Parts: sequence; C-alpha cells; structure tokens
Amino acid sequence: MAVITMYGPMECRDTERSPLALLDLLRAYTHDCLHYGSRRRYVEVAGRPVRTQYGINYRRATGQPYSVVDRHGSRNTRNLGIVMEGACDKEARSITRQTAERFGVAEPFDILDALVFRDVTGTLSEEDTGRAVEVHASEEQTRYAVALSDYDRTVTRRYIRFLAEFGLGEGDELHARLLAAIVTGDVTELMTWLDERHGPGTFTGLFRAPGYFEPDPSA
Repeated sequence: MAVITMYGPMECRDTERSPLALLDLLRAYTHDCLHYGSRRRYVEVAGRPVRTQYGINYRRATGQPYSVVDRHGSRNTRNLGIVMEGACDKEARSITRQTAERFGVAEPFDILDALVFRDVTGTLSEEDTGRAVEVHASEEQTRYAVALSDYDRTVTRRYIRFLAEFGLGEGDELHARLLAAIVTGDVTELMTWLDERHGPGTFTGLFRAPGYFEPDPSA
C-alpha cells in the first residue's frame, strides 16, 4: 500500500509540516474509503465481468454511460460522476475540518500551505482558486496548486451549485441522501425526495442521457 502526500517522505519521525501532512492524508483516505465502499454491480458479458453500476452511476453492458459529460466551462453539473466525486469529497473534507478543529490545527500563513489547508478542510473560496498564480515555489508545487484550483472549479463548485439549485435551502439534507444512495446503491429515497420538491421523474430528467435505453446500433 502506498501512502502519499505532497509533504515529502513519511518514514522519518519528524516529517515536513506534520499537521498538514496528516490532514492531507486524512482527506485522501476518507475520500477513497467512500469510493471504495460505494455499491457496485456487475454482469457477465462474453465470459467477462462488466460493471453496470457504481454508486448512483450506471452504464449499459455496451459501455454507454447513464449521464453525459458536462460541457467545457460549465458552472453547474448534470453528470453523475461529478456528483459522486463531489459528494464523497465534501464528506471527506467535513471529517478533516472537524479533526483540525478538535486538535487545534490552525491555518498556516504560507500561501501554498494555506491553500492546501483550505482545500482539505473544505474552506476554499472561489477567490482562492485564482491564487495559484501567487505560488512561487518549485515547479512541482506550482503544478499542484494549479491542479488544486482546477479540481475546485470543475468538481467542488459544480457540486455546491447543484446542492443549492436542487436542495432548495436543504442542501445538507440532499447531500446526506446522495451519499447514502452512493454507498447503498439504492436511489429510491433520493428519487422520492427530489420528486417531492421538483416533480415526478426529476432524477431521470436531470441525469439520463438521451437515447440511453435505445437499442445499441452496433449490437
């Protein structure tokens, strides 16, 4: 098993910026545990297992995904992959933020370290995502800051706007129901919750790609 952070080797007793390394690891470990624990379903095609469900994301045995990729530059999302990624990361960041608060880990003053702290604790603002240009460090650290900002813009912000748009003031409740559906693979309660607020068929109306159930022309 490999355990990796951006804060150097972990085998020595005194690691570089130990509190930040710990928070970085905690966020990543929690995030990946949620993904690992998400419901999966497989079918056999020509003697080989093919995954047709991952969390609340589906695909046909031919590989056709349930939802389409978001358009480049989109500020919102209608892609189940982004929703799942955003939900798992929001929860991981919440756990990391609570841990930092409980043990009194304060935000650093260094620009890059402050960005990392806000990223792993879920306190990164939209203004922060433009601060990558202020990071004058090694090439590797600069690329890290740019990647951090790109992730926040293309995943985190889209998920936050999705919760605001369809949560109708109950974003935390919607997030909890999404996360439960991702882990169990059962979207019944999530669909009912959305239908009660936005009308029948909201889930399929939001996410299902046109022609998803049409016969595969290559079959």
